[in-house]
Amino acid sequence: MKRFIGIVILICLATAAYSQHVKIDKTGKNLTFTGTEAIENDATYDSTEHLVLSGYVSSYYAFYSDSIARSGYQKFPTTAPYNNRFGINIVQLGGTYTSEHIRAIFTLHFGDIPQSAWSPQYNMIQEANVGFLLAKDLWFDMGYFRTHIGLESIQPRENIASSIAMATYFEPYFLSGAKLTYRINEKMAIQANAFNGFNTYVETNKNKAVGLSAVITPSEDLMITVNTITSDESPDSVRVSHQRLYNNIYLVYKIHKIDFGAEFNYGLQRNTKLSDPSQTAHMHSALLAIEYKFNSSFAVYGREEFFSDPDEILTGPVENSHHELIGLNFTGTTLGVEYKPIENSYVRLEGRTLHTKSNQDIFKINDKSVNHREEVIFSVGVWF
Repeated sequence: MKRFIGIVILICLATAAYSQHVKIDKTGKNLTFTGTEAIENDATYDSTEHLVLSGYVSSYYAFYSDSIARSGYQKFPTTAPYNNRFGINIVQLGGTYTSEHIRAIFTLHFGDIPQSAWSPQYNMIQEANVGFLLAKDLWFDMGYFRTHIGLESIQPRENIASSIAMATYFEPYFLSGAKLTYRINEKMAIQANAFNGFNTYVETNKNKAVGLSAVITPSEDLMITVNTITSDESPDSVRVSHQRLYNNIYLVYKIHKIDFGAEFNYGLQRNTKLSDPSQTAHMHSALLAIEYKFNSSFAVYGREEFFSDPDEILTGPVENSHHELIGLNFTGTTLGVEYKPIENSYVRLEGRTLHTKSNQDIFKINDKSVNHREEVIFSVGVWF
């Protein structure tokens, strides 16, 4: 039934495209690191009422050295979640409506990414929200949102690499709630937000997740984003507070031949430390990603990542091969090449190695427990 409804919506949208108010988004602009923008760079909204339609398709072939899940999802699945097979990362169609005092956006998606990593309740909805202009430069938006936390998004076209970093995997992917956004000037904007929870569309307890965001754009080439969100995801029956505070800062720098992104995260959670449950636990993570473009068609890229969650604030519960409860620590390196046949497309081949600590042998190669995994991903994408 859900797929049938989705198909009906797509047919209606295709029919609507003949209207004079509807445009097809044929942009080939650089979308790298735009998917998690807390606040759009361009504060000017076209006062002419119009709807812009867009689409995106991404396919892949992947190989993983880990033999634990040969017939199912690999550990930490999002992009290219299946081993040794061809697959579709994502097929999506969306629309953006803008006018002088109202705006709305929706995106429907299907494929291995939403099946492996998205909300089970509203699996085909990537985002759907509507906003109203309350006063000059002050917007109120409410509905279902893609995350604004973190450098990378779940759409490979919006990242330098096709795979995602472990920091990205454990951050929220989707949120449902409301945002109040105010643009102070051309170089700074702030936002207050409230959501049902940390990475959920559907409310799971009586608590809400609340946060603040700030975006600073000192120049056209540089953007700095600071996010903080606090929540308690414990069931209502649990009386001990597990209040979490997650802080995220990332930087995006783009010039003619180079796209660069850096992210740092620090989180804490009350009454969560593995060695003493009455104490506060801490975690931190970071990643650096850079792409160098030889010309408009060819580029090389790399990413370094670090993730440490010793008390399982975000990762637990996880056991090693000795059935010991562990807090995960990762380091990873990704290298790849990209070819763009046309501006709004990519063909990528990348390799990645992912390591945990010596006692965190959560992977397996030929029935031997190991603390590392090697990956190779070939992916193709195009959008309009």
